[in-house]
Amino acid sequence: MSDKDTGKSQWMVLLGAAFLMATSAIGPGFLTQTATFTNSLKTNFGFVILVSLILALVVQLNVWRVIGVSGLRGQDIANKLLPGLGFVVAFLIAIGGLAFNIGNIGGTALGFNSLLGLDVKIGYFVAGLLGIIIFISKSAKSIVDRLVQVLGIVMLVVILVVAFITKPPVGEVVVRTFVPNVPFGSLFFPILTLLGGTVGGYITFSGGHRLLDAGISGKDNLKKITQSSVMGISVAAVVRILLFLAVLGVVWAGSNLDPSNPAGSAFLIGAGQIGGRFFGIVLLAAGLTSVIGAAYTSVSFLKTLFAVVMKYERYFIIGFIAFSTLVMAFVGSPAKVLVLVGFLNGLILPITLSIILLGSGRKDIVGNDYKHPVWLIVLGVIVVALTLFLGIRGFPGMIASLRA
Repeated sequence: MSDKDTGKSQWMVLLGAAFLMATSAIGPGFLTQTATFTNSLKTNFGFVILVSLILALVVQLNVWRVIGVSGLRGQDIANKLLPGLGFVVAFLIAIGGLAFNIGNIGGTALGFNSLLGLDVKIGYFVAGLLGIIIFISKSAKSIVDRLVQVLGIVMLVVILVVAFITKPPVGEVVVRTFVPNVPFGSLFFPILTLLGGTVGGYITFSGGHRLLDAGISGKDNLKKITQSSVMGISVAAVVRILLFLAVLGVVWAGSNLDPSNPAGSAFLIGAGQIGGRFFGIVLLAAGLTSVIGAAYTSVSFLKTLFAVVMKYERYFIIGFIAFSTLVMAFVGSPAKVLVLVGFLNGLILPITLSIILLGSGRKDIVGNDYKHPVWLIVLGVIVVALTLFLGIRGFPGMIASLRA
């Protein structure tokens, strides 16, 4: 392979890692959270998106840099800090990933239903089967890189079209993004939920772990690692903003969203039957890419802790997807649970980020010649404090959302 081919291959991995992180975040829960909070906060939701985006960027830069420079996965960094801690972190993230994946299977099935009219119960198994087929291949990781890019671009284009159709009040959005006119206390729960849904739990580690699997690590690759992490957050942010605008155009016009499927009803009301089909495309793409991301990353947290998982990684990923499918088929996952899981992943975030920040100063983790930027450490500590504060203050909002 020529240097040119090698460079192109590495760029595809970097792009794939960015889209893996972004599309892992952009799942059915992402769509539900965005539509739900847009419906309740209207233009003020722009402020929530702005704050959560800034916090998410701080998290991503810290996590990806430390993982990339050290060449260690999140659980291995935790175990170096305190033996046994990695097992606790891996368990928390795997459980959170499983909860999200159950919703992802359901979301993919709803996508098939909206797009093709396929019965939802059949759709559960079709969704699971598609995810399994991808990981049966020995070149699964390369397929994942390409697939998440293609489906991510499809989502961007479709949501952009719907945003133009619904004609949101852009001027008012700009104002309220910087000067909200609701009590700040009412924004705590949405901010942490969005943060948890964008970089909480397994999501923030998905791209970094993908780069390690591709052999991209070390101080020499730091610039590329940073670029990939920023690309990932940027893609997720653009989709979030466009989806917000698409839904806002509908609720601003006075329409009421269906609480059981807020995003789907917004597309249907805003763009008619074609909007319903568009939502099917978005939900199908969002669900399938998140099934891939959740399964891949959750298992990646276990494979360095258990030799059997390392040896049979693909089969454990397949089992993870199969189990999620069965739970979804027999239990189900309502929209409010998807919002709740985002909040709970936000509660895990200060734990995992604290581990990364502590690891950033350890020579046995990052090496003797690496100095983690002080500004990233300071901002990281602020994010840890804020997420703990928002988690405590956001509990009443979480309870209220479950009772609604």
